[in-house]
Amino acid sequence: MQLNKLIKSNKRKIRVGRGIGSGKGKTSSRGHKGQKSRSGVSIKSFEGGQMPLYRRLPKRGFKSVKENKIAALNLSSIQRMFDKSQNKLQNSIDLKILKEKKLINKKYLKLKILGSGEIKKNIEIIANFASKNALEKVQKVGGKITITKK
Repeated sequence: MQLNKLIKSNKRKIRVGRGIGSGKGKTSSRGHKGQKSRSGVSIKSFEGGQMPLYRRLPKRGFKSVKENKIAALNLSSIQRMFDKSQNKLQNSIDLKILKEKKLINKKYLKLKILGSGEIKKNIEIIANFASKNALEKVQKVGGKITITKK
């Protein structure tokens, strides 16, 4: 063990700006004048007039301003809706009925039916879009999906 490499654990913090007798007074180790000597100034990303890094690097991707307002419903979630007795749904479903029963949010403008899960009841669904898998599964149990064009 080297004695000169011991670290003192109870070392006091240097308090700058407490008079010239302390050795860290007057300019408080900031030099004289200029932007960096003032408090509350940050010039972190400034590179001395050189083109900054965030402008040199290529920008990737695209964020659409228009929000996607399509409600996606799986067949399993439709079956779950029918299994619950409090909803009192008829044999037909469309976006308006789902909004009235508060089963989907009112912000959605279109409805898409997806084929995940199984459906046991033959129902008529009126939607804007439907997957091939969903169409096949609904027709297999005797139901029907009507696709509206809006």
